[in-house]
Amino acid sequence: MSKPSIPKGTRDFTPAVMARRQWIFSTLRAAFESRGFQPIETPAMEALATLTGKYGEEGDQLIFKILNNGDFLSKAQEETLASRDSKALSFQVSKKALRYDLTVPFARFVTMHRNEIPMPFKRYQMQTVWRGDRPGKGRYQEFVQCDADIIGSTGVLCELELISLFDEALRSLQVPNHRILVNDRRILAGIAAQLGVGDRLTDWTVAVDKHDKVGIEGVCKELDQRGFGASVQEGTAKLFGPRPGGLEGMKALAEEFNHALVLEGTEALMSLWSLAASQGIGEPELVFAPGLARGLNYYTGAIFEVQVVDSPVGSICGGGRYDDLTGIFGMPGVSGVGISFGADRIYDVLEHFEAFPSDLATDLDVLVLHMGEETLEGTLKAARLCRESGLRTELYPDAAKLKKQFKYADDRGVPHVIIIGSDEAAQGVATLRNMKNGDQVTDTVDALVAQLRG
Repeated sequence: MSKPSIPKGTRDFTPAVMARRQWIFSTLRAAFESRGFQPIETPAMEALATLTGKYGEEGDQLIFKILNNGDFLSKAQEETLASRDSKALSFQVSKKALRYDLTVPFARFVTMHRNEIPMPFKRYQMQTVWRGDRPGKGRYQEFVQCDADIIGSTGVLCELELISLFDEALRSLQVPNHRILVNDRRILAGIAAQLGVGDRLTDWTVAVDKHDKVGIEGVCKELDQRGFGASVQEGTAKLFGPRPGGLEGMKALAEEFNHALVLEGTEALMSLWSLAASQGIGEPELVFAPGLARGLNYYTGAIFEVQVVDSPVGSICGGGRYDDLTGIFGMPGVSGVGISFGADRIYDVLEHFEAFPSDLATDLDVLVLHMGEETLEGTLKAARLCRESGLRTELYPDAAKLKKQFKYADDRGVPHVIIIGSDEAAQGVATLRNMKNGDQVTDTVDALVAQLRG
């Protein structure tokens, strides 16, 4: 018999871990709904054609494709099989794929439901996505994204809303030393044009986006491997050169790379910076990062990424402005901006810094012990009264020894147990035991429930 296992990049979650995860999700949900974002869900599977071509060359390679039902090779062309062209073959044997993110499915959703939703439309979505990444610390093949998007508006207040949402939600989650990095794809497009990148902007931004992992030398090496010459490499290195932060840094960059798109992008960010400052959001939390690229094809304006100082993982959130994502589905000219919270990476950060609230492991308020058939009627009534009063209550299922039931209560982290033995039943009372200090009090069940509620 083979040893049980799960695929690399996936995980099981114990009840203790789920308590923490549920707290993250409920905190984010509260932040989304406090700002008027509405929930939606989309299928785990999308048409393969819906997903491909939206995430860049490397992203497309990470999409999990689903083989067609039945004889999936029946539609494969002989010449494709003979050529061993796996990319071409994948489209002949797969028509569906697991979603890579929530943004492209959202664009498809908006296009299909355009007559049912108000514009601008503010949505949030918390669902699982799948990517064929190499598993590692903070990098999984199955994970949950928590997205918030505003579509149908080009106003800078949308970007401000999302920056404020980042700040509010991360503070509520007690994420320490977080930094909201901001750039604009127009700045990168202008710099690339000035450097003579030509129609290879995507290739260039993919290399630039690796800076935080490989440094300037690694970026230049990547550019060289992609066929960019020395002048492009030298100009790209200047992008990461020292300059002031914030507004001064934007002005310096615009002077250094004098291009219309760079000026357009920096002016947009300056306006956003001033608005954010009016809401109490500024340095060091808000950081101008001219080298931030977010290597996804659909971003066209402001782009965001959240990092945590001294964190064991990379970015924990990201997002940006996309001007025509719905155009590929037949609904052109609709601009949107969205962000995504990486719940799994947020979990890793909070665990690393031991920043989770201490009371999350307790999922029960009281355990009612089972002392035997002769007291079962009173025991069931006590459990029912506890639940009716809003207490999270469990009834131990077997008439076991007290020591065994106490151990179960300790294992579950239950703060109180209610005991109704034969003596208590005869007197119409129950005993409430504090499992932390061993204190006990005997009274009517109604009185004990009121005490627990208080």
